[in-house]
Amino acid sequence: GSSMVARQAAENAKLGRTGGIYVPPFKLAALRQEMADKDKRSAEFQRLSWEALRKGINGLVNKVNVGNIRSIVPELLELNLVRGRGLLCRALMKAQLASPGFTHIYAALVAVLNTKLPENGELLLKRVLVGFRRAYRRRDKVVATGFAKFLAHLCNHQVAHELVALQLLTVLLDDPTDDSVEIAVQFTKEVGQLLDEVSPRGLLAVFERFRGILHEGAIDKRVQYTIEGLFAARKAGFADYPAVPDDLDLVERDDQITFELSLDDKVDREEALDVFKVDDDFEAHEAAWVEIKREILGEDDDDADDADADDDDDDDAPAAAAPAEVGPIQDLTEQDLVNLRRTIYLTIMSSVGFEECAHKLMKLDIRSGLEMELCNMLIECCSQERTYLRYYGLLGQRFCVMTKAWQEAFDKAFEEQYAMIHRLETNKLRNVAKFFAHLLETDALPWTCLEYVRLNEEETTSSSRIFVKILCQELAEHLGLATLRDRFNDQYMSDVFAGLFPRENPRDTRFAINFFTSIGLGGLTDALRKHLKEAPKRIMEQQMAAARAAVGDSDSDSDSGSGSGSDSDSGAAAHASCSNFLAAATCAAVPVMRTRQPSPAPRTTTSAPEALARAAPSTRQSRVRSATIRWGLRFARRRDTSSDA
Repeated sequence: GSSMVARQAAENAKLGRTGGIYVPPFKLAALRQEMADKDKRSAEFQRLSWEALRKGINGLVNKVNVGNIRSIVPELLELNLVRGRGLLCRALMKAQLASPGFTHIYAALVAVLNTKLPENGELLLKRVLVGFRRAYRRRDKVVATGFAKFLAHLCNHQVAHELVALQLLTVLLDDPTDDSVEIAVQFTKEVGQLLDEVSPRGLLAVFERFRGILHEGAIDKRVQYTIEGLFAARKAGFADYPAVPDDLDLVERDDQITFELSLDDKVDREEALDVFKVDDDFEAHEAAWVEIKREILGEDDDDADDADADDDDDDDAPAAAAPAEVGPIQDLTEQDLVNLRRTIYLTIMSSVGFEECAHKLMKLDIRSGLEMELCNMLIECCSQERTYLRYYGLLGQRFCVMTKAWQEAFDKAFEEQYAMIHRLETNKLRNVAKFFAHLLETDALPWTCLEYVRLNEEETTSSSRIFVKILCQELAEHLGLATLRDRFNDQYMSDVFAGLFPRENPRDTRFAINFFTSIGLGGLTDALRKHLKEAPKRIMEQQMAAARAAVGDSDSDSDSGSGSGSDSDSGAAAHASCSNFLAAATCAAVPVMRTRQPSPAPRTTTSAPEALARAAPSTRQSRVRSATIRWGLRFARRRDTSSDA
């Protein structure tokens, strides 16, 4: 017996793990035809049937999906699953690790086969448990996560008992690490709906343990966010993680066979079933499988015959009216957009660094026109933080330096955020302002975005003023006040900063000066102060030029024969000029908040001349008014004298 086993092992090692070399289909068909004439008990014939069985199982397992699972099951039962149950389990586990997204489909397939052939379901469950234990001991996170997900769906389909799920969660959360907690969170999401139904107390204990881990704060912040997401999923009733989808609910619960295995049980993986062995009773076993197959598929065949008969009757009946042609279906639910936002959010929150996050987001291949979705999601995530994290600024900077399209997207995002800044709370407003300040100080975002800011009393609110305050203070802190002043005084960008430093209206100019002085950035207003100081002189020159133009017009009118009318008009023009100048000078004479307040001088007794000298500045307005009136009267007398002559 031992010599036969050794010889068989040597033969298998010679053929390799795949079971031999590749044989083209036409050669394989010819070889089968040749072997059909030989004895079926020969090793060559049995090896060919083994290879055909292995390829058939692998092909059907790799082809199964939600739409064709009902047709794959009968095809799979056509194969000898008693002899090839090891091949079936190996194919399912290999396919599940390669495509974890199809785990629920493979579990549904196992659930259907388990009702007909319980040995196959038990063997698969044993191998999944052993595979998880081995991967957990080796700290292989990928394999452990895959097997845990497979086990969760086997519990959902009641192939495995729910106690296995609670035991696995206990093992993962007993000595929590970042990887074990992350696996436990994903496993709980998959099996949570089932546990909430069959074992609510056990699920409550699991969530109490999660809450304790969250309060301890010993794990990474990223993993803490996953736990918070788990609590949110529980609050929603695990709506996004159904235990058994409607399309895969193929087995009645009363018909399902459940195996009560645990992680501590010593089970036999029966690995010998994965390799070829010569069967001395090959023909008898094949005949027994034919009987089993007939018993399993007998009713299905009768139903298929009845269905064919019904189809024939329908064909004989007169054809019904063809349905009207329907145009292309348009998806108005924006499900793709919702999925994109979810993917962006999960990528941002699950990445360790900004470089990794930027790489993952670029691999999403966001199509043109949806750049704003990423910008808005990035700003929203930044605003939700308790304090500003530089991670978001670096991530936005990385996208801005990639292409101009991202710069334009963030420029538009700045405009939208500033327009709706009054809707944000103070903490969110501060985070958004610091985010854009980082983009501006690193020159990732063009400074032309500041043209949307118009700093005056009418067009600003308390929220927008706080936003501008934090933005400018952050720029001054990182660039320096001198550098920031040079940036704002750049003549090439004067039109861009015209709204931030207004000069058209003295009232707006004074408002901007007082605003920057109150936030400690009075050094930025030197040019505005100089402009406001020279405003009366410029206004007077403009008024004098207007008066001269009015005099020239009146002279031309007098030459045409309307002397008296021109005199009255010129007098009115002179009087209006004097009044306008007086108003402008009075407006310009209102004091402006100074950068530094002088210290109060000690009180001393002064003489009368000194008191008059100190009171002189307070009478500046009256002096300007009297000088203006005298200048206007003198101008009117000259006009009267010239008209009489």
